[in-house]
Amino acid sequence: MINPERVVTALIVDDQELVRSGLGLILQRQHGVEVVGECADGDEVPAAVAQHRPDVVIMDLRMKRVDGIEATRRLAETDGPAVLALTTFNDDELLSGVLRAGAAGFVLKDSPAEELIRAVRAVAAGHGFLDPAVTARILTAYRSAAPPAQPSPALDGVTPRELDVLTLIAKGRTNGEIAHELGISALTVKTHIGRIFTKLALRDRASAIVFAYDNHIVSSP
Repeated sequence: MINPERVVTALIVDDQELVRSGLGLILQRQHGVEVVGECADGDEVPAAVAQHRPDVVIMDLRMKRVDGIEATRRLAETDGPAVLALTTFNDDELLSGVLRAGAAGFVLKDSPAEELIRAVRAVAAGHGFLDPAVTARILTAYRSAAPPAQPSPALDGVTPRELDVLTLIAKGRTNGEIAHELGISALTVKTHIGRIFTKLALRDRASAIVFAYDNHIVSSP
């Protein structure tokens, strides 16, 4: 978990130099984010992460040698830093893949600078960053391309109230909105979420949303 007062360090991975330069200008240190390194392709990521130890990797998805999905998967296997996928609005299939590979969230390339900064700080703090409307679309694309899976046995240990909370997470609700809808305190919501993540071996809200769709807890619109 990142201290909100501490500067967040970021590694930018994109095969376009202009994009890397533009992101670097946006993520200046006065915004509480410091760019500590850049990569032009996914195969450069492991060495750069080992050298710079960033809090967040901002990962493009379309690269020539190793794409963002595979690079994210490799980081997740080594318990690497949080990954924020960087993509265009119509990359639904790629986004579903990178979320399953372990990304903590995604931000669109045409998002305002403030949105990018907020996304970087969110994933650094372990909260994830997802646009619920786009998430529903990309998971619809994933579900249409994959055979239905059997519900996870881990769900047997989840209480009905925890299932309510997981359902609302998957629908894009904030902790405050969940508390209001269920008539409980925000602290209780936070406790439920912690237990859900532990019981289901989930890393963050992004993986919780994927889990909920994969296990038919919510249905794609």
